[in-house]
Amino acid sequence: MIPNYTNVHLKFKLDGLSYKYDDLMEIAYSYVKEGEPYQQDLGNFLLDWLDRHDYVVVKTSGSTGKPKSIKIKKQAMVNSAIATGDFFNLQPGDKVLNCLPSNFIAGKMMIVRAIMLGLELDMTEPAALPLIDYEKDYTFCAFTPMQLKNFAKYLQSIKVAIVGGGMVSKPIIESIKDKKPLVYETYGMTETVSHIAVKKLNNFSGSESIETSYFNTLPDITVSQDERNCLVIDAPQLSDKKIVTNDVVKLHSNTSFEWLGRYDNVVNSGGIKLFPEQIEKKLQNKIKGEFFIASKPDDTLGEKLILVMEAKEDNLDRSIFDVLDKYEKPKEVIVVPKFKETSSGKIHRKKTLKMINI
Repeated sequence: MIPNYTNVHLKFKLDGLSYKYDDLMEIAYSYVKEGEPYQQDLGNFLLDWLDRHDYVVVKTSGSTGKPKSIKIKKQAMVNSAIATGDFFNLQPGDKVLNCLPSNFIAGKMMIVRAIMLGLELDMTEPAALPLIDYEKDYTFCAFTPMQLKNFAKYLQSIKVAIVGGGMVSKPIIESIKDKKPLVYETYGMTETVSHIAVKKLNNFSGSESIETSYFNTLPDITVSQDERNCLVIDAPQLSDKKIVTNDVVKLHSNTSFEWLGRYDNVVNSGGIKLFPEQIEKKLQNKIKGEFFIASKPDDTLGEKLILVMEAKEDNLDRSIFDVLDKYEKPKEVIVVPKFKETSSGKIHRKKTLKMINI
């Protein structure tokens, strides 16, 4: 039987203490009034979760469009939590760590999973390198790519880790390939109530490898493509209608896919379709600092491929482009002192390009 969002699991603990429904309301008020900033965010979410409404209002990150607030059904969040619990075999009493901000969907869902599945949740302030008790073992944790990079040498204390919210670079994947914990990259967005699919990043066996590892959907979720080859998600437990994305994918089955890039980022240069995200992946360990691939109008090609780099000056060694195919090589490098960012700290490509009149 699927629990209702008004339930609090008997085994749920927050920072080592057990709470029932009324207790949670009291601690939420306490956090909002007297807590650290990250605890205030936690308190505000708990107050939203415990109110009389059957939905919560969640902010999108703004990385793929204008930031907006959307209503998400609380029961859909419960269903998402159960799907994650089933996929990773999370059991009541398992210890989990949340080092993500509680004002975005990924952090909120860590809290909901704990409340619904009876997990023992430890909260820590979101930071590039979260401060935790390294002597304590955790069953499950979620990271951003930067957190995973900085936390890689301490992963022995975690059984399963998921990473999302940005591209996981080759150097990061290299740093975890021999680590004991299972690490999965996630695919999802606010509209899908956190992740709907995961991809294994390490601990491969037999013929498995990072090159043949694709996103696999959580239970009861299937995928297809529209006429643009963009991903369409059918998740009845999360949404009343199919979710059409702007993510171009290669389908391997109705539950498995390979992510290629954003439809709105695709560059058509001289009739050749190029995916900036795939090019960025090849250059990830070649360039220090932030960068991205984009395009600018060109009389001959229609669109000319460019590399935009956050730096004081252009000191880029062009030989790094040797790892790219002929048509993937940028025709121009543009230096920007500081990129525009979204509210969640991601590069805002469109605003950055607008800033340099592209």
